[in-house]
Amino acid sequence: MEHQIPPAVADFLQRHGLSYQTVFHPQVHTVEEAMPYWQQLPGLHTKNLFLKDAKGKLFVVTCLAGRSLDMKKLPEALNSKKLSFGKPELMWECLQTQPGALGPLSMLADTEHQVTFAIDEALWNADFVTCHPMVNTCTVSMAVPDLKAALKHMGVEPVVLALEPQGAEAA
Repeated sequence: MEHQIPPAVADFLQRHGLSYQTVFHPQVHTVEEAMPYWQQLPGLHTKNLFLKDAKGKLFVVTCLAGRSLDMKKLPEALNSKKLSFGKPELMWECLQTQPGALGPLSMLADTEHQVTFAIDEALWNADFVTCHPMVNTCTVSMAVPDLKAALKHMGVEPVVLALEPQGAEAA
């Protein structure tokens, strides 16, 4: 596969004057596979879930790469009911993104605003975050103010999730 950021993503970022650093790498499908390449970039690393609730509402949840999400508590945080993983075909239809390549920049393809974007508060308050730009053959690092500006330009109003700290035990 050719190593480049999808033109739609690169054009969007350039048009809005948003800065980013890129590292190209072989195709990766998991956080573990991507970690050796991410180490070259500044920022907190992310994992991303494409979820669907019982009523068909769609979500992209971006959280710290090492975070374990409580799938029983997450629906309440998203003002939703029972969540399950969305099918790859539905992710492609809504976000033009394959599994393993999902990230905040995938929201660029959601021109009909069918998907709710939620982000871990730890990422929202960080200096830099890394994510895939709709392909899993490269990773970008963006300053969080640039990520926030990108979402705003996309018309995305994120849900900021106050998740339990890493390793916190339920009381």
